[in-house]
Amino acid sequence: MQSSHAAGHVSARFDEPNLIADAGLLPLVALAERAGLPALAAGVRIEAAGNSGGAHAPAKVMSLLGAMCAGADSIEDADRLRHGAMNRAFGGIRAPSTLGTFLRSFTHGHNRQLHRVHRDFPASLARHTPLLPGAGEVMFTDIDPTHRRVYGRAKQGAEHGRLKGQRTLHPIVATLSTPLARPVIGAVRLRRGKAADVRGAKSFVSQALTIAAEAGGEGIRMVRADSKFYTADVAAACRTASAFFSLTTGMNPSIAAAIGRIEDTDWTPIRYPDAFVDPDTGEMVSDAEVAEIEYTAFTGRKKAEHLTARLIVRRVRRLNPHAPSGQGELFDSWRYHPVFTDSPFPMLEAELHHRQHAIIEQATADGKSSALVHLPSGDFQANAAWLTLWAMAHNLLRAAGSLASVFHAKATTATLRTHLIHVPARLARTTRDKLTAHLPVNWPWTDAYQGLFEAVHHPPAPG
Repeated sequence: MQSSHAAGHVSARFDEPNLIADAGLLPLVALAERAGLPALAAGVRIEAAGNSGGAHAPAKVMSLLGAMCAGADSIEDADRLRHGAMNRAFGGIRAPSTLGTFLRSFTHGHNRQLHRVHRDFPASLARHTPLLPGAGEVMFTDIDPTHRRVYGRAKQGAEHGRLKGQRTLHPIVATLSTPLARPVIGAVRLRRGKAADVRGAKSFVSQALTIAAEAGGEGIRMVRADSKFYTADVAAACRTASAFFSLTTGMNPSIAAAIGRIEDTDWTPIRYPDAFVDPDTGEMVSDAEVAEIEYTAFTGRKKAEHLTARLIVRRVRRLNPHAPSGQGELFDSWRYHPVFTDSPFPMLEAELHHRQHAIIEQATADGKSSALVHLPSGDFQANAAWLTLWAMAHNLLRAAGSLASVFHAKATTATLRTHLIHVPARLARTTRDKLTAHLPVNWPWTDAYQGLFEAVHHPPAPG
């Protein structure tokens, strides 16, 4: 590529009132409206507390979601909604200063109202789009905490937590996925920087499973999490909701003793079609062995809380054998990765399902590359609302991708923005007041955009 004009023969003027930079917001906002988001957002009643910053909550929620879907990672970035002909394409767009006042008006109670909106939104999207194909058969709920570094000592709740030398806030995220679908956000909660990973896990797991059921999870529901969530309370929450669990256990004397009881003939060799990096050592792994044994967990609790299920163990040969201090020959040549589960699937399939827990990293990575680059306010409750709104924007983009094409149903949110949202358009009105968006010729993803646009603006008549 090279410039087609000599230097000095090109000029630029911001003088075209009929252009918009993000024509993908036309079907996206229409999809949110079809799913009933403005009516759901009316349940955020901040004005009832006597604070004028909360008036017209639906317009402000829709403005924030539109900005996030277009790539906003701060409150000021919402100003991108107020350019060119955007006021002709959309009504009720709010200024960043108004949106900042709105977010700072949130209290804990108002955030609970917003959580209710987020809880109902995936179920509504699932009724209007193929958001989670296969959810009626198998749905996975993955739980994982993350830390977001913040700057400035005015940030409420920011503390020196796990990340050495960094002040953070500590969100916890639950995603919903199926073997056919990229993960959507099921539940989110913001916590102080020093909060333990497992703090509030029982109620959080229950909330995530409720959202999973309402979003179409009518078949097998499986909760997957790492060793921080290997607790009797988490397992009990799964059992109460009639869901299965798959929890990494880590190593302790009881687990080591159970592994030692596995006979050599019980190990089944497996070979991975694609080698992967072992997170503990950084080594490339392509071969392993898997076995299982019955195991009773949580024996330190009262007897009613003891739980007997399957201990599925994957072992990988050490490239540099060396027994850790305090362990015997059993661990000289192998590294062990135990999982406590009541999965109804055969051993190898259950072990594979648990390794796929890493899919939650796709959702958190999407957030960290957009709205969660940082948490924008000094107010803790404002940041909690921002986190929930990001989850709603993420799910809206995922629903749009599912309507656009098979490829976009599993694309990253960054790809969805590039292909479907950041499409320039010139708006024109006809004599009958019909709005027409004139889009670029030869746009590489024309078919996907048209598929989304037609599905939202001209849905098929009911049979």
